[in-house]
This record gives sequence, C-alpha cells and structure tokens, in this order.
Amino acid sequence: MVYTWVLMKLARREKYFVSAAVCFIAVFVLLQFVVFPFFESRRRIQRGLKVKEKGLEAIVELRAEYRACQKGCQELQQNLARREKGFSLFSFLEKAADKAKVKAHIKYMKPSTSSGTGPYKESMVEMKLEGITLEELVGYLYRIESPDYLVGIKRISISENKKEQGYLDAIMQVLTLHLQ
Repeated sequence: MVYTWVLMKLARREKYFVSAAVCFIAVFVLLQFVVFPFFESRRRIQRGLKVKEKGLEAIVELRAEYRACQKGCQELQQNLARREKGFSLFSFLEKAADKAKVKAHIKYMKPSTSSGTGPYKESMVEMKLEGITLEELVGYLYRIESPDYLVGIKRISISENKKEQGYLDAIMQVLTLHLQ
C-alpha cells in the first residue's frame, strides 16, 4: 500500500528505478539468505561424505587385514595341532643332524625360550657347526627348515673354517612356536 502510494507520486522513469531497486534487493536477499547457504551446506555435506568414504575404505582395508591375520592364526594353530605331542626343538635339531650326518660337527647347542604377549611362546636354539662342507650345511638346512613343524632359521652366520680350507663354520638361531 505504501509502495503503491509512493509509486503514484513518482515519475515514470523514477518508478522503473524504484522497481529495479526493489527487484535487486529481493534477488540479493533471496541469493544471500536462501541460495548461497543452500550451496554452501551442500558443499559441506559433500566434503563430509568424502571424508566418511575414505574412513570407510580404511575400515574395509583393516577388516581384510584382520581376516588375513585371523586366517594365518588358524593355519598356525592347525599346524601346531598336527605336530607330534611333546615336540622339542632341541631333539628335532639333533635328529635332523643325525640324518644329515653333521652331528659330529656340532660344537654347541644352547636352547632358550621366551614368552610373548599372545597365545604363543618362542623356542629357540642357538647352535654352532664347525668344519662342514657347503653341501652338508645345505642338506642340514633343508631338513630343519620345515613349515610342517613350524621351524625356521631366525639368523645365520657362515664363515670360512680357519683350521681346514674348503670347510665352513656356521652359527645359527633356529626358532619355532609353541602354544602357551
């Protein structure tokens, strides 16, 4: 009502300016308080979705890793269950040395155990072989590195024998796992 009264007193050209200004203000208010906040909110939601998608991808990767670890743990437990009762790493190594005909070359064997935080404990034997050939060493290593018995070489040091040329000395740490 006031708007129409003001328009009646104004000239035609002034009426266009006032109408244009009112339209401009209306469009400005519409853009400023409706359209821009809508698009800003939409952008914020899209950024949040991207962050959540990355988090979900990380969770899926962790889930796959967890399942692989769980499967490995089950396989480890099955291998331990298949192993003969009362398995001893020390006696296993002695029997393998006898079969590989290197028992006479054993200088020493030092057994040790360590308990971990999980359901398994490590049994380790450090041993030294003196004056053996490369073929004897390889044959012995072939016999003792056994996935069936869960026996592996943790560390090995091979050097030339100082007394006899063409022969080797080897110090190795052999490791296996047991259920606690």
